[in-house]
Amino acid sequence: MKQLYSLLLATVLLISTSQAQTDIPSFIKDSLDNYVDKALANWKIPGAAVCVVKDGKVVVMRGYGVKEVGGADKVDENTLFMIGSNTKAFTGTALAILDADKKLSLDDKVQKWLPDFKMYDPLVAKETNIRDLLCHRLGFETFQGDFMYFDSDLTVAEVREKMGKLKPLYSFRNKWGYTNSAFLTAGEIIPKATGKTWAQFLKERIFTPLEMNSTLALCSEIHSATNKTAAHTKVMGELKKIPYGQLDNLAPAGSIASSVNDMSKWVMTLLNNGIWNDKEVIPASAIQQTRTPHSILGNGGHMFNKSHFNLYGLGWFLYEYAGRKIVAHTGGVNGYVTSVCLIPEEKLGIIVFTNTDANDFYEALRNEIQDAFLGLPYRNYSNVFLQYHQNDENEKAKQYKEARDTIAMNKITALPVTAYTGEYIHNVYGRMNIKMEDHKLIMRFEHHKGRYGTLEPLGGNRFFCTYNDPLYGMKKLEFTVVNKK
Repeated sequence: MKQLYSLLLATVLLISTSQAQTDIPSFIKDSLDNYVDKALANWKIPGAAVCVVKDGKVVVMRGYGVKEVGGADKVDENTLFMIGSNTKAFTGTALAILDADKKLSLDDKVQKWLPDFKMYDPLVAKETNIRDLLCHRLGFETFQGDFMYFDSDLTVAEVREKMGKLKPLYSFRNKWGYTNSAFLTAGEIIPKATGKTWAQFLKERIFTPLEMNSTLALCSEIHSATNKTAAHTKVMGELKKIPYGQLDNLAPAGSIASSVNDMSKWVMTLLNNGIWNDKEVIPASAIQQTRTPHSILGNGGHMFNKSHFNLYGLGWFLYEYAGRKIVAHTGGVNGYVTSVCLIPEEKLGIIVFTNTDANDFYEALRNEIQDAFLGLPYRNYSNVFLQYHQNDENEKAKQYKEARDTIAMNKITALPVTAYTGEYIHNVYGRMNIKMEDHKLIMRFEHHKGRYGTLEPLGGNRFFCTYNDPLYGMKKLEFTVVNKK
């Protein structure tokens, strides 16, 4: 009888294991490594990390490539990447936790907690609540004002002050516009409600309980980390290492660095109604708050499959795809683009990190894995997106050549070159100076020390500006002349 029982048990385990294996799409089992390796070469991506979780378990967790271009140090599952705006889900969740704890209400007016909160219109400032900050409905255009804040020497207080002086392009709550400084402002409410900084609260309430032991809340912390990637971008097709972003003055919007191992715990907890190791870490009500639609982006669209609408919750994009609700976000910051995607109905989570900001592969792979688990046809999104990317790069190269050819023709400026020098003042940003340095027009910025642009004439009042920071690339600029004498 004992032998029969053992035989039956072994048979059940064999069937169970076999069933578990058949639930994993062949793309994951047979093709993933080859797909990623080929994409890293085609896209010129130094390194990537990928994790897929399903039904509370890790299906795959892998590092690919190297941490730094030209190096030999391999990426592994514990290697840190800057996750950019995937930080926003942590901030939204943190405030939703405080709502669940009755420490505040997401419907509280911002001025209840931050009496100095200002907007261009004082009535808007008075009416803005915490939800408004977390769902991008203040009336700003997407990224409006971001140049002022990113990689600047502005303090948190100065960023908030300048945000308050910036005139939104749209009316309050009338149009969705991605606003990083709003998430900073939301994060500043946490110390008022808890006595702890945003970074401290995240560590105590989320990182530590979820055993996210390598995750860093602030950009400044990555410099002392050992197992980390370097940041990269492409300039005219050439891959270049660039400095890490200085984003602690916008930390709640995009400063976290993490690994796919740590992020797998975050994703599995969110897919398990906030439970980790049989303990509630995040109240289920808080998770639902973040997944409740607050802003309408518009109708959905997909090049191959059905998608009907796009919405935004509190730190998450929400959309319908192939009949499922998708909870997802991407993150783009100096030298990195990343993706985190949850399909709660399927108990499926997908994490893709890359250490160059010049690729769309991070979204292509997410789409490929998503389709594989949903039983949709294989599309080779990486090749499709790469073609679009190469077309765009070719167009930029063409425009660059045209600009260089124009410069080579010694185009005459409308005014003497020295007439364009001087101090320029923006009523919100501050000062920008243009001076002649080594017979070149050099443009420097008050709050971005070390960043400058070289201006070369294109004729008339038009100039071609090449920034020393490859992240900002090259732009055509035109001066407006008034009171000409």
